[in-house]
Amino acid sequence: MTDIRPTPPLHLPFNDQEQSGQIDSSPIVLLHGFGGDRQTWLNIQTALSGRKRSLAFDLPGHGQALDWPRVGNAGVAAKAVAQSLEHLELTKIHLVGHSMGGAIAALVALRNPEYVSSLTLLAPGGFGPEINHRLLRRYAAATSAAEMEVLLEQFFGWEFRLPKYLAKTTAESRSKPGATATLEAIADEIIDGTIQKTLPRDELAALPMPIKVIWGTQDRVLPTRQAHKLPGIVATHIFERVGHMPHLEIPKEVTRLILQNAGVN
Repeated sequence: MTDIRPTPPLHLPFNDQEQSGQIDSSPIVLLHGFGGDRQTWLNIQTALSGRKRSLAFDLPGHGQALDWPRVGNAGVAAKAVAQSLEHLELTKIHLVGHSMGGAIAALVALRNPEYVSSLTLLAPGGFGPEINHRLLRRYAAATSAAEMEVLLEQFFGWEFRLPKYLAKTTAESRSKPGATATLEAIADEIIDGTIQKTLPRDELAALPMPIKVIWGTQDRVLPTRQAHKLPGIVATHIFERVGHMPHLEIPKEVTRLILQNAGVN
């Protein structure tokens, strides 16, 4: 009897937004946060397309990578991202990560600094032990649109009007077999009881590429104070009346800072 096993995927699923009319050899790579998927970057990719090519990945256990062979903490996902970059022959990139994707982006840069020309982190995980673990665990387990709407509102600034489609489409994504169980397992790995594991901030600051950190003062997932007193070489941008989702709340400003960090004037 022949043992036939499925061939493991060579790279994570992604959206590739070409630069208008040009070939771009150093694209911007975008990594979403916990419980999201690559579609969260669509508005940013559209805004970038006039200046830079961009690729937005689905991270292991999310989106079309729900059945990725191994899911887990940021370190596991960072290996999958690095494998994907290698397979796609992307040897020079500008890396952007949000929340959990920020922690993953930071690990990719720490492990493969020769690949990364700039690093832009939006409300990144791993910059301090505090994390709204109750909210994230409830979000991981939620399946109905009504429950999702109440939870999602806490990810944004108090004055932000939640798009009507967001709760519905997020709830629909949880209807896939294994989706909630996978997210709950990932939450267990990134949250150590009631706190999160932290990154070596001084090692990050010693990296050769320019680093920007973007945060909102109304972040109810990761407190803004985690952006305070970062090593001076790290450029920190704090926005008033913005929550945990700056790329959705202030996309113009975020796009501008990503391009600025990538050296595009």
